[in-house]
Amino acid sequence: MRRFLFVFIALQLLLFGVELLQPVQQHLVLPLTSAIAWTCVQLVSWIDPSVTAYGKVLMNAQSGFGVSIEPGCNGVEACIVLVAAMLAFPARWPHRLLGIAVGIAAIQAFNLVRIVSLFYLGQWNMEWFRFAHEYLWQALIMLDALFVFMLWARRYPQRALAAAHAD
Repeated sequence: MRRFLFVFIALQLLLFGVELLQPVQQHLVLPLTSAIAWTCVQLVSWIDPSVTAYGKVLMNAQSGFGVSIEPGCNGVEACIVLVAAMLAFPARWPHRLLGIAVGIAAIQAFNLVRIVSLFYLGQWNMEWFRFAHEYLWQALIMLDALFVFMLWARRYPQRALAAAHAD
């Protein structure tokens, strides 16, 4: 358990440090954030054609209301926590890689729900928007990462875990 905790913390420090590098922000994080905004538009345009995206901004063309998907709102941090946990866990590489791929997809899918709900909540009531944005959804995204990790770790067979400890 100490090994897991040490590796988990070290990987988080490393991954969060890498994420903050300007080239990573410019060539990976910002394009991902713009893709998230575009995906939100594709999802909601079926029921609300007035929604559009300008880079990382999701906007209602009729009302002019928009939300900007900033760092911390794009799901990257929750993905980093999940990846660090899965890499620190004593598991075989195929299981880790599959878990990371499925886990990131799950977090980003949940984050799309988060962004769309905040977009409409902000048009309805800014006080509720602030509460949901600053408290509710922040906690839910991290709980999603924890839930995905727990499901993944639980599905790892015990004899494979014992074999991984022997490696």
